[in-house]
Amino acid sequence: MNRRGAEEAEEEGKKVLGKVYLVGAGPGDPGLMTLKGKGLLECADVVIYDALVSPAILAMINPQAEKIDAGKRRGRHSLMQEETTQLMIEKAQDNAIVVRLKGGDPFVFGRGGEEMEELLNAGVPVEVVPGITSGIAAPAYAGIPLTHRLYSSSVTFVTGHEAAGKYRPAVNWNAIAHGSETIVIYMGIHNLPYIVEELIKAGLSGETPIALVRWGTRPDQEELIGELGTIVEEVEKSGFGAPAIVVIGAVVNMHKILSGCRLL
Repeated sequence: MNRRGAEEAEEEGKKVLGKVYLVGAGPGDPGLMTLKGKGLLECADVVIYDALVSPAILAMINPQAEKIDAGKRRGRHSLMQEETTQLMIEKAQDNAIVVRLKGGDPFVFGRGGEEMEELLNAGVPVEVVPGITSGIAAPAYAGIPLTHRLYSSSVTFVTGHEAAGKYRPAVNWNAIAHGSETIVIYMGIHNLPYIVEELIKAGLSGETPIALVRWGTRPDQEELIGELGTIVEEVEKSGFGAPAIVVIGAVVNMHKILSGCRLL
């Protein structure tokens, strides 16, 4: 416990009893959950989980644990971010093991860094347990290697959905277009028309291969393969929707060779 947190706890007449674990649930396939994360779920007193955590992983939770849905989906928030953080602080006062279960990895577009900082400022012990992020796992299950000696030696991970009221400028899509051979976009479906327009404006060819992978690593995984210049029209035609990972670059061409080998 840091000094500031100890003083606050003393002022409130409370003693922090427990510890919060920020656990990455991975992309959905329960076989990709880490052993450490699974062990914590099995002995947790409280589990506060996100919307994209799969039912198979939720089934690992200790039956006696208190389960709280803090899921955030576009336009539908079970709890606001501030409420979620405050809830973790409160639950740590009365419970030994509090698990904040987050889809993918807590520190990859998962607000884990923000939550960890707030917990530490409140004097709550906290530990992060990494998870496999969907930006790596979903393309892999689709037969798309993000790097390949013949096609790509660099990868850029970027969010396609930025927080409102951010203090810094929006994503520099011009820099992203020229930064690496493979681009992986999280939460990019809603803003896909704008993103595609910006990337083409930055100089990417309309024939650049692109893949959209929905519900990656789950039994109902879907893929839409196309070209940058026509993918928006294909999405509208097919009704392909979120949540999905977007992969852009020549590595997408490997899909037709490798996709038949996945185990779903």
